[in-house]
Amino acid sequence: MPQKNFPKAPAEVVARLKKLKETVEHHRYLYHVLDREEISAEALDSLKNELREIEEKYPALLTPDSPSQRVAGEPSAQFEKVLHRVPQWSFNDAFTEDDMRAFDERVKKNLKAESAKAELHKTDEEVSSEKISPEYICELKIDGLKIVLEYEKGMLKTAATRGDGKVGEDVTANVRTIESVPLKLTEPVDVIVEGEVWLSKSQLEKINNEREKQGEPPFANPRNAAAGSIRQLDPKIVSARKLDTFIYDLSFSSRPMPQNQFDELKLIQKLGFKVNKHFTLCKNIAEVIAFWKEWEKKSRREDYQLDGIVVKVNDKKYQDTLGYTGKAPRFAIAFKFAAEQVTTIVEDIRLQIGRTGVLTPVAHLKPVSVAGSVVSRATLHNEDEIKRLDVRVGDTVVIQKAGDVIPDIVNVLVEMRTGKEKPFIFPTFVPECGGDGRIERVPGQVAYRCVNKNSAAQHKRKLYHFVSKHAFDIDHLGPKIIDVLIEHSLISDAADIFSLKRGDLLSLPRFAEKSVDNLLESIEKARQITLPRFIVGLSIPQVGEETAEDIAKHFKTLEAIREASKETLESLNGVGPIVAESIHAWFRDRHNKKLADELVREVKIEKMSRATGVAGMTGAGGAVGTAGATKAAENASFTGKSFVLTGSLSAMSRDEAKKRIKARGGKVSSAVSSKTSFLVAGTEPGSKFDKATELGVTVLSESEFLDMLR
Repeated sequence: MPQKNFPKAPAEVVARLKKLKETVEHHRYLYHVLDREEISAEALDSLKNELREIEEKYPALLTPDSPSQRVAGEPSAQFEKVLHRVPQWSFNDAFTEDDMRAFDERVKKNLKAESAKAELHKTDEEVSSEKISPEYICELKIDGLKIVLEYEKGMLKTAATRGDGKVGEDVTANVRTIESVPLKLTEPVDVIVEGEVWLSKSQLEKINNEREKQGEPPFANPRNAAAGSIRQLDPKIVSARKLDTFIYDLSFSSRPMPQNQFDELKLIQKLGFKVNKHFTLCKNIAEVIAFWKEWEKKSRREDYQLDGIVVKVNDKKYQDTLGYTGKAPRFAIAFKFAAEQVTTIVEDIRLQIGRTGVLTPVAHLKPVSVAGSVVSRATLHNEDEIKRLDVRVGDTVVIQKAGDVIPDIVNVLVEMRTGKEKPFIFPTFVPECGGDGRIERVPGQVAYRCVNKNSAAQHKRKLYHFVSKHAFDIDHLGPKIIDVLIEHSLISDAADIFSLKRGDLLSLPRFAEKSVDNLLESIEKARQITLPRFIVGLSIPQVGEETAEDIAKHFKTLEAIREASKETLESLNGVGPIVAESIHAWFRDRHNKKLADELVREVKIEKMSRATGVAGMTGAGGAVGTAGATKAAENASFTGKSFVLTGSLSAMSRDEAKKRIKARGGKVSSAVSSKTSFLVAGTEPGSKFDKATELGVTVLSESEFLDMLR
């Protein structure tokens, strides 16, 4: 197509592309050539993906020297060069299910087009009705260093890195030390095979412990460690690091090649190579996606690093028909797992008013998919964090979302700056605070808050918090519904929620009978609540779930907490002078006392058992009324044990799991530390799993946790 027909790119897109090229090339060189890492491989992939998207939208901007056209890195100067007999390709990437369905459609379309060329006697109708349904082989994508092995008459001749795809580094002496690499095959054949050199997570931990003892920087990840090891000039060092391999491709053979990828993997195994056992044949793209989902959940269990799966058309004839682009095969693709780190642009920074009046700066981002969900916000915590990161409006940033953690900005890519970025300056007043809008620094803290304690925005936040799952847990009453109730003057504080009537709600726009009934049922259910949840719902500054648990266990009743002196509160373990002052002051405020009185009239607070502080339902006379609570009070099997929960549990909600741990005398924490006794890992665990493994904390599967509860 003539260049004049290409869409013209705006000047800002051209400038962005230039910065992307420079930044990708810089980090690619560090990662692939120097085995160093300033940003994660996932963040680098995110930059490359944005680069490709721009080039696809504006083809005139694509140049031969673009990083998108490169296979990998240059060979290192410290090794002999090896000219590859078979060109080495890299894979194009897919990140979503839609990407994979598009890949499947391209494969079918190209195969159908080639079929039509081969059989010119077919009519157009016959060609269009022809069904081509390729099968796919799915293999795990190991995050290591690619290696190319050449054998003559069954004997290892050379081992080389991929390099730039045409020329690699001769690392034969080092590869010979790897136990899983056969020096002699089971048959005297001439072959070239390709695979991955990798280092186990457990071995990486041992190596890093030794490096730290010797004052050397630890390796960032198994891939870097494998690359750094294979490039050691002393093979003895390589041998000591216990590298491993998986071989996945037979790119040349002096004997007839298998007719499909599945049989090729079997032949590779037969010749004596180590092949990852978790490959499977999929009949269609739906089965491919199911395999990808399965391994996204299971990937952390393996002792090797995975970052996705590789999908290949199974039939070799189809592979030959589809061929290659300038850098990648058309018959295969890398289907990456959801990245926990990606890059995006800060479009604005705004202040969000919390329920206690504290102002939190929030970065408004160009929407981006991270850890399987699209995000457009990231917390910046406070002014000091903004200064530490030096984050500005317009910056390109790396954001991270691990497991159930709110997105965070990890760092700023200053090399992507154009000079138009604007620093964020904390204002002296915020109109949403109400009154004169003045704000003040919280004494002894880095946070700012509204001077006016009763702003409309803050009041709404308190109500949102009141109905949340950690407090009164009222289903069907989210922020949008609360906003409507406030707008129509049906509620002004939390106690008003319990006085809502069916007729009031039915008069509101878009409120159907079923939705009204569901809401009223949830409100009625919330009339029975534990003392810790009641305290959490009050939005007392400095008082979270753990503090609420501690003071509820000590005082047992709301009245005792209300009457406690500052000195008594401060004497509690985990309650310091600031928290004690906050609790004491809250219950002496006239408006707060009125709210607490109104709530007590509307709800029944479960009485805390004298034995362990476990909540049980109070009947007439205030005795513990359920056998479950009595049994829990007697069972203190978790006393002195600290638990952290991560991932999704199938047998119960996370809140239910917390209740059952606490009922047995255990403590639940939100973060993993050396003091953590157990990490309970459900499906799709987050970074807490890695932290627990790193610290040697005992990890329990859900079934093991349930066994402990029994």
